[in-house]
Amino acid sequence: MTDRPRTARGAATRERILEVATREFAEHGIAGARIERIVAGAHTNKAQLYGYFGNKQGLFDAIFFGSLERITNVVPIDATDLPDWAVRLYDEYLRRPDLIRLATWARLERRPAGHLVDDADRLDDHKLRAITEAQAAGIVRPGDPFDVMAMVIAMSMAWSPVSNVYAATAQEPRDVHDRRRALLRQTVTAALTTVGNG
Repeated sequence: MTDRPRTARGAATRERILEVATREFAEHGIAGARIERIVAGAHTNKAQLYGYFGNKQGLFDAIFFGSLERITNVVPIDATDLPDWAVRLYDEYLRRPDLIRLATWARLERRPAGHLVDDADRLDDHKLRAITEAQAAGIVRPGDPFDVMAMVIAMSMAWSPVSNVYAATAQEPRDVHDRRRALLRQTVTAALTTVGNG
């Protein structure tokens, strides 16, 4: 009986660590993040953090791969409607700008070239399969499915926190976001689908 409350407390502590560490890594990157700030913010200690995650790299991995899974699950691809997928990605970046920052830190500090993760096939396989099927059905333009996927993601990130031009926020007026969504939808349609393109 006494194990359950302890287990629940442990799960709550682990979640607090993940929540605080997500903010810390998103703001400071892998090298700049400080374990001391994380444990203080999570009201725990280093021994517990290391017990759950091993080290700072393990903690970042747990957060980073969790964020990739979140985007995959919250914004699943619909290759029969790539413009809609791009808009849903745009909306997710507004909701969770920290997730884009985490991916950017991983790119800057870990993998400046090539795939963002070692096991890219695991993360992209179902997306590439969906795009291939949409191409076979004549819905999506021919071309390397990976390049098509990369282009949609890049267009959806045009106003993301890592934009070199302008980083949008959820606090901007709705009509501004609606205008961007419409432009994004039209651009992805024209560039990557066969709708109205003969």
